[in-house]
Parts: sequence; C-alpha cells; structure tokens
Amino acid sequence: MQRRLEAEVMDTEAEAVDYDRMDHSEPNEAFVARLIELGARGRMLDIGTGPGHIPLLVCERIRDAEVLGVDLADAMLAIAERRRRASAHRERLRYERADACALPYADGAFDAVFSNTILHHIPDPRPFLREAWRVLRPGGAFLIRDLYRPPDEARLEELVRLHAGGSNAHQQAMFRDSLMAALTPAELRALLREIDLNDLELTVDTDRHMSLQRAARLPS
Repeated sequence: MQRRLEAEVMDTEAEAVDYDRMDHSEPNEAFVARLIELGARGRMLDIGTGPGHIPLLVCERIRDAEVLGVDLADAMLAIAERRRRASAHRERLRYERADACALPYADGAFDAVFSNTILHHIPDPRPFLREAWRVLRPGGAFLIRDLYRPPDEARLEELVRLHAGGSNAHQQAMFRDSLMAALTPAELRALLREIDLNDLELTVDTDRHMSLQRAARLPS
C-alpha cells in the first residue's frame, strides 16, 4: 500500500478537540514507561506535543523532569496550556510554538528528546530526525514513536475497527489517514542509513507502533 500524505499541521479547533477527546491513555502510558526504561531525566523536549498529554505524564512519573513541549498547531497548544495551568506540575512544564524541522534551540540543549506520533505528519522526515538528534546532548535518551503503515486496505480497516471502533466518524477518519501517511519499518530504516543515524535502535512495539530509541548513557 502506497503512502498517502495528510495535513502536516492539525490546527483547526475541531481537529484539536476531537484528537484531545480520543482515548490515548494506553499508548501514552506505554510511551512514558519506555522513556523511564531508557533513563530519560532532566531537561526534556517533546516535539509535536499536541494537546500536551505526555509532558504531564512525564512530570508525574519522573521527579526531576522539566519538559518543554513544542508544536506548530496553535489550537493544540491552547489545549496544552490549559492543561498545564491546571496541573500540580505546571512549574516544570512549558509550551512553545516551533517547527520540528527547524528547532530554535542550541546543539545538545536537552538531556532527553522525545516525540510521539508526529513523524507521519511530516512529508520529508529527514530534517525532523536530524533536528531531534542535533538538540540532544551526547549520551542523552532519545525516543521517537510513530505509527507504521499496514500492508493493505484489509489490515488498515481491521486496525481502525480494533483501535477506533468506538470513536466517532471524524476520529476514525483521522486514525485511518494517519495509518495511510505513516512509513513502514523498512522505509524508516532506509532513511536512518541515508542520514547516518546508525546509533538508533528501531523496534516494532505493537500492531501499529514502531520506535526509534537510544538509552541514556552515563558519562565515561
């Protein structure tokens, strides 16, 4: 099945609200558990933070975490900021508008860099991957998780039924479009070789998620 791109930025109020209302709790908890396994701590960057669910979980689970979440979608950032203000961890959270493919931060500025399900929104992921790696300090923890594209329409519709069967029609359409826009593990491996990011492990985590990761390394 060929990749079919979707909108790079989900920035209408309807899209942001519908996305925020979807139940992402299970994959989000699994994502943060992986971050903890990888030794993520300290100053962290969440690229494509959306409505800000994951930074809140990170601050709840990792005591010394300070998280900056960035996104290009103003509607998503508005929801994230409302969540931040209501959180007991609001002093350790911050949100900014920034482009994942041209981050306005210094090399090695963050102890951990992570991103959950924005890779498929980006037509050419190379600049995004380079930027995410650039702003990570040497030895920092790294985790980029995304959907991967199913092999055919039958599997696509099966995944929609399994994971969005109880959602409304718009939410199902968003999930379907995201699966269609995702890369395959083989395509992502080829990109990593092309841009010389061979220090990253590629894992297939679930029936729809794959991850690029590296555990934090202690100074020698």
